Amino acid sequence: MTLRLSASAAAIALSGGPLAAQDLITRDRVGLPDAPNAMSFRLTAYDLYSSDPEMRAAFEALFTEFIEARPDWRIETQLATDNIGEEQARMLEQARAGRGPDCAMIDSSQLATFKAAGVLSPMTEHWSAEEIDDLFPFVREAVTDEAGNLVAWWWFTDLRVLYRDTTVVPEAPQTWEELEAAAVGASEAGLEGLLFNGARWEGTTFDWLGNFWAAGGQLVDENGRPVFGEGENRGAFLEALGYYQSLVESGAAPGRVTTINNYDEFNAAAAAGTAAMFVGGNWQYGQLRNTLSEERFADWAVSELPGPTAEDRATGTGGWTIAALSDDPEKVQLCAEMVKAIYSGAGNAVQGLLPTSMAQYEVYDAFEGPQFDLFAEALVNGRPRPGAAIYPEISNQIQILMGDVLSGAAEPEAALDAAFEASLEAWERL
Repeated sequence: MTLRLSASAAAIALSGGPLAAQDLITRDRVGLPDAPNAMSFRLTAYDLYSSDPEMRAAFEALFTEFIEARPDWRIETQLATDNIGEEQARMLEQARAGRGPDCAMIDSSQLATFKAAGVLSPMTEHWSAEEIDDLFPFVREAVTDEAGNLVAWWWFTDLRVLYRDTTVVPEAPQTWEELEAAAVGASEAGLEGLLFNGARWEGTTFDWLGNFWAAGGQLVDENGRPVFGEGENRGAFLEALGYYQSLVESGAAPGRVTTINNYDEFNAAAAAGTAAMFVGGNWQYGQLRNTLSEERFADWAVSELPGPTAEDRATGTGGWTIAALSDDPEKVQLCAEMVKAIYSGAGNAVQGLLPTSMAQYEVYDAFEGPQFDLFAEALVNGRPRPGAAIYPEISNQIQILMGDVLSGAAEPEAALDAAFEASLEAWERL
């Protein structure tokens, strides 16, 4: 494509210097206002428009460098709302009607619905085969369609891991049985053995799902129909649910887990020295480092979630993707170039968000340290939420079920049957 400078772009070139970031970046635009080409981009409020001044400044610098190299383009930014479910559903309907953004951030849990709707444009030619092959298996599967086309780039992820006070639990438990035994021992010593989310919120479902997946379970079939309450999936569900129930009944986990709906409670317990272990997110490593004294922080370690066996493991993974919803090749290219230059790699390092390819852990100093080696290894067993429309209701039913079973208000089999029936009824109404 021949580059033809607009009048303002030519003026910048002739002046011999770039415009200030505040001139090129506004609340709804990146680039010159009269640039002849425009790409709309819907994004979340955590980077370019972050409330954190340092974060915002870092992304302003990245976007400024990017757009100065493309003076005939402007990026018309659209800030997404904080209600992820409603926002993603609205954007999907807009895309189906041909009114969606040219490029957009799509929550990883919603990506499959966008793929199924056929609204994403292939971006394969803008990444090498080596770059695509280096993605973690669950990421590579999620961002490619049935024809093998790359239709999105999953630029950061997270995962659930086990934190433990090594003065209480020196060795990382490898199985559920080992974890329960270590937690019971800590409880007998006067500590809370293991803390995890058990109240009614999404964290309860997602943090537990790794156990269900490790046991071989599947929530929905290829059509998005709930299947977790039938066949082998039912057995896996009861096995993983029984594991959590046993933790509470044995005293390995305190009964108050049914009231926990905030990861901050785990940090507080670690700071108070009242808990031996907790199931948390990778991001809490940095939080603990900032919360605890240097000496106390040195006592804490992170490891993979145990499984029913040491070989059978899984962990829930989240994060965001960026995809092109335009069928204009130049806009698709600009979207891909923006991802590569700003978000994937550089953006990960700025925000401390886990990259989705193994190679990037070696490239950026921000990911140095044994904890990042562990995170990268654990992500090989990562599993995302199913991108099915019924997932929010399945999660809601699991939250209800978990509270009932852990509090002793319901037996696992009856609670599972009720949750499965409610999920099927909701699926039939979709």
